[in-house]
Amino acid sequence: MIRLDKFLSEMSGWTRSEVKKIVRTGSVTVDGNEVKKPETKIDEKLSIVSVDGRQIKYNKYEYYMLNKPKGFVSATTDREHKTVVDIISSSEKKDLFPVGRLDIDTEGLLLITNDGELAHRLLAPKNHVEKTYYVEVSGILDVDAVEKGIDIGEEKNTIPAKMEILKTDIQNNISSCYLTIHEGKFHQVKRMMKKLGKTVTYLKRVSMGSL
Repeated sequence: MIRLDKFLSEMSGWTRSEVKKIVRTGSVTVDGNEVKKPETKIDEKLSIVSVDGRQIKYNKYEYYMLNKPKGFVSATTDREHKTVVDIISSSEKKDLFPVGRLDIDTEGLLLITNDGELAHRLLAPKNHVEKTYYVEVSGILDVDAVEKGIDIGEEKNTIPAKMEILKTDIQNNISSCYLTIHEGKFHQVKRMMKKLGKTVTYLKRVSMGSL
């Protein structure tokens, strides 16, 4: 059971004070009956709640698979840049957040949700959730280097990664690959490539786990 004003605030995006005013005008019905008390308890999963005839459905969690573009930061708020949460204009939820992060110049798959338990399962280092990136670099790539683990300045080397080289252009000194890692260290892909003497020129995450 949940208070009517809490339900409407969470499901509609209105503030609690706005909800209380709306309820007191008689615009809200619960199971077809007019309700004017914001503190009325309802069954959030079974009760049919409507505002001016428009049903407000219960939806505790939301999940978005976002193809993040460049120029957006993986945060909920930022003073200088637009955030990935700003892109989700279809949601009234105020508690959405990105699962992990992609750099401002990195593109690709980023999950947006308000499900903290799911985020923890995906990000917990002990779970080793695979993340695959499409990478373009200046330099010629060597598969063996990443498959042995790399010292990027932390206590332990990176967990052995998998690399599938897609293109090698010796004349122009450029390469591209799919790189699959099992961790989420800060700037990990760029730091791995830098350690190998390569400079990442384009980076896009193409999968996370089975997604």
